[in-house]
Amino acid sequence: MSNFAPTEVSPQQLARIAELGPLYAQSSSAPASWQENLDSMEYEGALRSIAQHPDETLSLYIHIPFCPGRCLYCACNTTVTHDTAWIDRYLEAMDQEMALVAEHLQGQHDVLQLHLAGGTPNYLNDAQLTRLTEIIERRFRVIPDTDLSIECDPRRASAGQLDLLHALGYRRITLGVQDLNPQVQRAIGRLQSIDLIRDVYAMARETGFDAIGFDLIYGLPEQTEASFQDTLDAIVDLAPDRISCFGYARTTASGTHQYAIDAHRLPSASERQGLFHRAVNTLTGAGYAWIGLDAFALDTDELAIAQEEGRLRRNCIGYTGIETDHMLGFGSAAIGDVGGFCVQNEVDINTWEARVRGGELPVARGHRVGDRDRRRRDAIEHMICNLELPAEIAAGCLDDEYARLASYASDGLVQVEPDRLRITSSGRYFLRTLCSEHGAYFEWDRSRWHFSRSL
Repeated sequence: MSNFAPTEVSPQQLARIAELGPLYAQSSSAPASWQENLDSMEYEGALRSIAQHPDETLSLYIHIPFCPGRCLYCACNTTVTHDTAWIDRYLEAMDQEMALVAEHLQGQHDVLQLHLAGGTPNYLNDAQLTRLTEIIERRFRVIPDTDLSIECDPRRASAGQLDLLHALGYRRITLGVQDLNPQVQRAIGRLQSIDLIRDVYAMARETGFDAIGFDLIYGLPEQTEASFQDTLDAIVDLAPDRISCFGYARTTASGTHQYAIDAHRLPSASERQGLFHRAVNTLTGAGYAWIGLDAFALDTDELAIAQEEGRLRRNCIGYTGIETDHMLGFGSAAIGDVGGFCVQNEVDINTWEARVRGGELPVARGHRVGDRDRRRRDAIEHMICNLELPAEIAAGCLDDEYARLASYASDGLVQVEPDRLRITSSGRYFLRTLCSEHGAYFEWDRSRWHFSRSL
């Protein structure tokens, strides 16, 4: 069912979806249950505990918060700068932060996954990209099979930069496309022609990246089904390995620049769902498997293969076929999950840097995952990866949530079976709402979108 999309969804059904479906990433940046002003000693304890298990594996999330300019739709934690020296100081502080963490881990754990996000990671110049990669490899055990990936702004990419990234070991690249319509691009303050996207995509293919992904956004100002269809058709013609299609979230409380977007020019809730439905039908019709919430992948891509083999996972980076025991976050606002202890670094760059230079782990808040949280995490992962929820996962502490999910059967969103709930083909469009029945942990999953996907 992962690559199946209904050929028709009625206007009434779309309206019902819009009524029930909360906007993704429109929550606060962290669950209310998180402990603010976290004592870094608690995080140190979590690190020391996993040092006792050298066979456990790591994912690394590296947050580069800098951008040359701000796109009006962006809801991420970014800083606009043209000061190369500031970026150099940031990398120096990141080296110190990694040294602090690596000291507690004793250098015994294989890194299976490394992801650079932001901000605009490829805003770094060649020397800085090389320095950052060398820092990581010096502090952690990056092995030949480590999956290295980076998010890139195509406007900052060049043939030389792509060659460098490939030489440094990056094999997956994601390009921020968003929308190809010039009117939409003007409304969001981000101009990039289809010719530019084609050229960068062709250079990336020629360079030899294993997987090239595109990010799209629906629900943008001036976007119509007809204009978005043109974007989708152009993307399908290029045939990237992966496509992510996110809904625009208006979060003016944390990003006042979004006020520059005229709210009256935004699609309505039902129109938003119509745009996403069009994306689903177009992409699945072109041979992409629909992965969980908002991802699509060709049959030859690792995500589609992982889903077919039942090993698809989701972490704070996104969907992955790689399972690791812990995720470490580095840089301002970075998030991690270490030994069942969710943490977030200081958001303000200067505060983050000051704590690092003072020899202190720069965590700002955290949440110790209890049994109920683990059940919620497992429940959400089953739902967004396998489109089902086994009753045994919900048994006991999640009985109430399970019952609420079962009540959606009357809307045709779930199918109740003796030992599980299955998400129906129509229910896939409500998947965010169904997951939010397990709200506490879903908040954690959603929080990552405040710190990435600005490209």
